[in-house]
Amino acid sequence: MRRAKIDWVLAGILAAMTIAVTACGSSSSSSSSASLPSKIGAGEGQLTLVAWEGYAQPEWVKPFEKQTGCVVHSKYAGSSDEMVTLMRQGGGQYDMVSASGDASLRLIRGGEVQQMNVALVPEWKNFIPQLQSPPHNTVGAKHYGISLQWGPNTLLYNTKSVQPAPTSWAAIYSPKYKGAVTVPANPIQIADAALYLSKTQPSLGISDPYELTEAQLNAAVSLLKGQRPLIKKYWALASDEIELFKNGDAVIGAAWPYQYSTLIADKSPVKQIIPSEGATGWADTWMLAAHAKDPNCAYKWVNWVSSPKVQAEQAISYGETPVNTQACQFMETIQKGSCSVYHANAPAAYFDTIKFWKTPVAECGNGQSDCMEYSKWQQKWTEVTQ
Repeated sequence: MRRAKIDWVLAGILAAMTIAVTACGSSSSSSSSASLPSKIGAGEGQLTLVAWEGYAQPEWVKPFEKQTGCVVHSKYAGSSDEMVTLMRQGGGQYDMVSASGDASLRLIRGGEVQQMNVALVPEWKNFIPQLQSPPHNTVGAKHYGISLQWGPNTLLYNTKSVQPAPTSWAAIYSPKYKGAVTVPANPIQIADAALYLSKTQPSLGISDPYELTEAQLNAAVSLLKGQRPLIKKYWALASDEIELFKNGDAVIGAAWPYQYSTLIADKSPVKQIIPSEGATGWADTWMLAAHAKDPNCAYKWVNWVSSPKVQAEQAISYGETPVNTQACQFMETIQKGSCSVYHANAPAAYFDTIKFWKTPVAECGNGQSDCMEYSKWQQKWTEVTQ
């Protein structure tokens, strides 16, 4: 995926921005390295998070609260757009957000998050190289967050109702399952359609599902409009899709591994696959709000969820891949074989096959500025779903 152009654009924007940095009991109006906290102070007693559902589970939150005295309050968001809105309108209400790549750059651009000091996160050195300083949270060599977990968006289906077993994303566009299809209520879903078209209609010339010209965007939107009559529901929260599958209201759809692992635990007859066309995916980051009221608890939280044991617990609970390379041994202790199942020991080549979420911008990989920026995607998604 082309990253350099986004970095260049953001660097220019950020150079003109003043981002408030609330640093472990002190504050500064500068985002330079000199203004970053040099140590973590005493916890403030609480921590307020905007998170993906399943990211603040009791099994690792309760021990954290007991050890640090920082009581965690979580607000689950169903989409990256909702996360951005909450952080922009929260008025300092939230300390951190577990932003995916399609939200993190918007938060950096908008000044909703502040630079963080990776030197205060000892496990950072054990992260996979691709997620130590990725372009979705590191701009101009400044870290605006600490990477957390990553994984693919999968095709989920009911094994009793969907036969033969699907191998392609074509299944969620098929009238065969009319009224029983579900996909995320999220404009970034356009990228899934674009990825499918890049393989099935190569004449469109789509090389990156997040860098779409007007014609390419319109082609993806046309596919999604054709899918609209097949949809039972556009799901907002992961639990929405879980209920749809449990109740039999949906039998196939686009999902995250979290839905699959939850349904399997409930003994539902489901499977998930990465179809032949490939998959989009996410790489999530804990980002510190520009006006966080509890920065010490925030740094303590980042260190807690970056530790190998908690990384392993979250990976298995959610069905995703830890960024900490030391998590495998703990994963194997919890669930034998899970390290390989979730690709925690996979080579870099596997990581590179996933088209990770990023914010669409006007600059295309061809050196032109004829791609459709995210606001256009939002407008088109509204046309699809209404």
